Amino acid sequence: MSFARRRFLVASAAGLALGGVRPFQALGADPALRTPGLPDGALDSARLDALPGKVPLIKRSWRPPNFETPVSYFEQAFTPNDAFFVRYHLASIPEVSAQQWRLQIAGDALDKPYELNLEQLRTSFEQVELNALCQCSGNRRGLSDPHVPGVQWGYGAMGNARWKGVRLKDVLARAGMKKEAVEVVFDGADGAVLDKTPDFVKSIPVWKALDDNTLLAFEMNGAPLPHWNGYPVRVIIPGWTATYWMKQVVSIQAVSQAYKGFWMATGYRIPKGKFPVVDRFTTQETEANTPITEMVVNSLITTPRNEQTFALLQPIEVKGLAWDGGYGIVSVDVSADAGRTWRTAELGTDLGRFSWRQWRFVIPAPRPGIHTIMARATNRAGCTQTQDLIFNPAGYHNNVMQRINIQVA
Repeated sequence: MSFARRRFLVASAAGLALGGVRPFQALGADPALRTPGLPDGALDSARLDALPGKVPLIKRSWRPPNFETPVSYFEQAFTPNDAFFVRYHLASIPEVSAQQWRLQIAGDALDKPYELNLEQLRTSFEQVELNALCQCSGNRRGLSDPHVPGVQWGYGAMGNARWKGVRLKDVLARAGMKKEAVEVVFDGADGAVLDKTPDFVKSIPVWKALDDNTLLAFEMNGAPLPHWNGYPVRVIIPGWTATYWMKQVVSIQAVSQAYKGFWMATGYRIPKGKFPVVDRFTTQETEANTPITEMVVNSLITTPRNEQTFALLQPIEVKGLAWDGGYGIVSVDVSADAGRTWRTAELGTDLGRFSWRQWRFVIPAPRPGIHTIMARATNRAGCTQTQDLIFNPAGYHNNVMQRINIQVA
């Protein structure tokens, strides 16, 4: 960690590392959290724990903290801040003081490196707000078949929010971007417990950094960012998976060469040509693989619950969400007979192309027995969810059509 990073971190004994913070509530294993398809270990350990400032979430790991949002919170258009999922790679997560926080803007592809404090960031540039889904690249990894290593996420490593901040391109423009710039590199305040663990540093192509929708955000759903979600400032890359959404960002560098750190050159990569991705990260591609970038089209059934029982002659309301990498959801189809027939669902309010879209469908009173409900989303680019898993070793981009079994008796 550089001197510049150390000098503004408040290294209190309670907040310097996760080990100094204890959950205030542990509710134990809950059968309702046992997502079908997860490995036995993830099913058996499914429990609700609460980090400070958070409601009880599904704990997938404690150190570093990885906590999943229960699906019940996704019935709202925007995910509450205190229920928003938590994802970290490194276990030392400092409490950062807003008064002492500094952002360094530097790199060999900038003419005039400089530094900002939080007040300068908030007042020196135009503020903008947009709605965007933040989704971990490994969301649904635990449902891979065969199972793969990594955090065994179910459906809840994501959340939808209103993000407020300033455009990254405006911050870079003040430093004078050179024509030689190829990537912009982000570093955060979190650190590793062991020196040999690589620092979590990410880069994006310069064209994505200059996109109007790429932000440095300091508010989430009308309030300051929660500590566990990047306070005081985080990067927002709408449409792309959350690996690039750097939390507690303290350093931004514009560079003339492709960044080759571990989390770019080795981590977060997918087989080349396996997914219908438009936003390519060409400076980081190899013959075999490429960095994960935009989210694939997907949907989630939030109501009813799996194995829920309904009375005979009762109409059944099916509700859920659909999203993609920013092209926009054009339709959601629902099946109540395991995919043999499909009907079009009613789409909810369009909250913006980077937000998820709510939808609903009413099944007229079905006959007695077990019924398998499925949903599939289609976007404006013509992509539809898959019937079968597109397998990859890291368990990314799982957009298999979900199956919910209900019983009518």
